[in-house]
Amino acid sequence: MGSDNHFDGRRTDGPQSASAAAVGAAEAVGPASHRVLDLLFERRAAGGTPGTRSDPHRLALVIEGGGSRAAYSTGMIGAIHDLGLTDCFDAVYGSSAGALNGAWLLCGRAPEAMVGWTAPGVMRKVMSTRRAFRGRPVVDLDYLINVLYTDLMPIDFAAVLTNPVTLHPLATAVTDGDSIDLAPHIDDVATLKRALRASSCLPVIAGPPVELGGNRFLDGGVAEPVPIRRALADGATHALVLRTRRVDEPSVPPGAVAGRFTARWFRRYAPGALDAWDERPARALRDERLLVNLDTVLQIRPPLGSPRVSRIATDAALLGSAVAIGHDAALTALSAADATASGAT
Repeated sequence: MGSDNHFDGRRTDGPQSASAAAVGAAEAVGPASHRVLDLLFERRAAGGTPGTRSDPHRLALVIEGGGSRAAYSTGMIGAIHDLGLTDCFDAVYGSSAGALNGAWLLCGRAPEAMVGWTAPGVMRKVMSTRRAFRGRPVVDLDYLINVLYTDLMPIDFAAVLTNPVTLHPLATAVTDGDSIDLAPHIDDVATLKRALRASSCLPVIAGPPVELGGNRFLDGGVAEPVPIRRALADGATHALVLRTRRVDEPSVPPGAVAGRFTARWFRRYAPGALDAWDERPARALRDERLLVNLDTVLQIRPPLGSPRVSRIATDAALLGSAVAIGHDAALTALSAADATASGAT
């Protein structure tokens, strides 16, 4: 209970034996998180996929959004892939770039996603503030989804669709600001790509809302940046939550000028979602209180002292560092539990 159910990737100095490292990680994540780790490695040992398991639990992987901050969670999904834990989940919930990382994980190409953040010139094609001066979106979602992730560094969208672990991209409805699971709208590659685009449609900087299934949506992070409530509503009994903010890095509202500009954008494109945008800081505080008091949730965060990454960062060195830090944070937490499980067999 309390704040024990998160792991921020910090290591102690000096050499450690495997057993000492395992004990240290267990203490860092706390007894509440131990239940999540136990379930993960029990499932890996038993094998199986959703619909074939013997246990009664529903284990969700929840991935926070955040634009370029998702470099951290890309490293984290890389650790999950490396440890062979992907099939241990029943569902993956992601908002914005968190949904994209969920797709990378479920298609089996998390290592390729990790490399993508530092590929020469890629991020500057995806994000460029110069485009704003020409009246074009800062974030080019068409290039990201339909060129980069289709032809140049392809996500295997068909593999995502056939994976028994289901992907749930979250988006925000423009009519009322509600958080919407787009999974029911996905039935082929085209609708999957459109759902990922809708989930990642950042207000102001990524163009107008995206139409899907007769409705229009924008970035899932407006209504639910950490989609734990949706996972719980769907019956999750346990959840591993990948965070893209440090524990000392709260969500804060934009400044006065940016706030007025953003409000004008919402009144034009998504008037029903303006309240959801304004309520983000208060909602984030409520979600933090919920997360730290759930004894079947484990959060993995970038460690204290990790570099701050803005949602439109493009610096390859910074983003590569974030990927490596996220990978190390998750590998430290999960490998410690792996060593404990292996020692018990």
